[in-house]
Amino acid sequence: MSTQVDEETPLLHSQHVKKTPLPWFQFSIVLFLQLAEPLTAQVIYPFAPQLIRDLGITNGNESQVGYYVGLMQSLFFLTQAMTVLQWSRISDSVGRKPVILTGLFGLSLSMYCFGLSKTFWGLVLSRCLNGALNGNIGVIKSMMAEITDTTNIAQAFAYMPIAWSTGGTLGPIIGGSLSRPAERFPYLFGNNEFLKKYPYFLPTVASPIPLSRFLRLRKDKADLAMPDATGPQEAIASPTTDAAVAEKPLPLRSLLTPRVIIAAGNYASLSLVDIAYRAIQPLFLSTPVELGGLGLPPSTIGNLMAIFGILNGVFQVFFFAKIHDRWGSKRVFTAGMVSAIPLFILFPIISQLAKSQGLGAAVWALVVTQIIISIGTSLSYGAIFIFISAASPNRASLGATNGLSQMSVSIMRAIGPAAANSMFSLSIEKNYLGGYLVYYVLVAVVGVSVFVASKLPRL
Repeated sequence: MSTQVDEETPLLHSQHVKKTPLPWFQFSIVLFLQLAEPLTAQVIYPFAPQLIRDLGITNGNESQVGYYVGLMQSLFFLTQAMTVLQWSRISDSVGRKPVILTGLFGLSLSMYCFGLSKTFWGLVLSRCLNGALNGNIGVIKSMMAEITDTTNIAQAFAYMPIAWSTGGTLGPIIGGSLSRPAERFPYLFGNNEFLKKYPYFLPTVASPIPLSRFLRLRKDKADLAMPDATGPQEAIASPTTDAAVAEKPLPLRSLLTPRVIIAAGNYASLSLVDIAYRAIQPLFLSTPVELGGLGLPPSTIGNLMAIFGILNGVFQVFFFAKIHDRWGSKRVFTAGMVSAIPLFILFPIISQLAKSQGLGAAVWALVVTQIIISIGTSLSYGAIFIFISAASPNRASLGATNGLSQMSVSIMRAIGPAAANSMFSLSIEKNYLGGYLVYYVLVAVVGVSVFVASKLPRL
């Protein structure tokens, strides 16, 4: 007998049951694979503004730097949005491993091309190649759901930020420390003509880890699933389908259920808010004080971003599952979104202090406070991943469901950096609201996102 399910039905049952142990060997491989994307994405952030200046495309106009940095960051997500759903659906049919290997190859190749680019269009092509060949993010989330059930999925997603935090820590350190090595380390690289000609090649070649040699996954994605293929998660994901239908991936139109649309919409809104902050932060930190920033060098920016990576990883691992068990997915997600409001409000406050008092203790205290608050926003990711995994119409369509969600996220992440950085530059250039218009607009975007979060099912 079928059970009526709608968007208001709780996705996870609340009764206390014994937790299934995580399959640590398989789980650790999945975490290691997840490291590739944040590492290669974050490595360019500390030196991206300086790279644009060095190319001379802005002709010395500092207010134009944000436009080009934002465009360069957005192109990856734009091309990923065009292909990620297709990669995820392919993985449902041919298995996860071929898609993952293709994504790793694409990441490595595009990073080498990025480091060798001497023109802005070279950077554009390399970032487009990166996004088009990388469909791993949706596939890996599908694998996470396949090796867990409702009793341990929160614990699994609590560990998932380890990869993102490790990449978010190592990437900025590598990018900030190894950029322009001939100038920073003349005793090692001062006579290296190649690194003088390509000053940003070293961090880009250091970031793509040869992950494929560690890949020990079986070819069929089903081998990664828990032995009980009809566990509690499947019962939730497909309460109204029979066993025969559950074995087959559903067509795209059948995936557009209210639960999937609501979960994907909230994932997209979270990503828009988060990527806007991540894009503006290094630009704000590198912009001269008189123009509304802090005027910090790439090495310092890299260290600050690494601090966030460390704190976020530790907090998520030790506290996310406990917070989730106490508050539930919806409250955790909503609280994380609300925390983005003080995050953006702090930018103009820090700027005003820097202009009036210089880079003193008060400024640094607020910078650290902002980093700590941003951890709250990151908590929302673990919560929304649980919503998406549970919203899949059936287990065989898990890859397509994650791909559909990731496509909407990639669209937002394509819009976010370009829009936020362009508005940052426009606010400075036209002196709208004292140069701080961008932050007020982003606070309004957060308000809309909180309203969208209210539509999530009760958990």
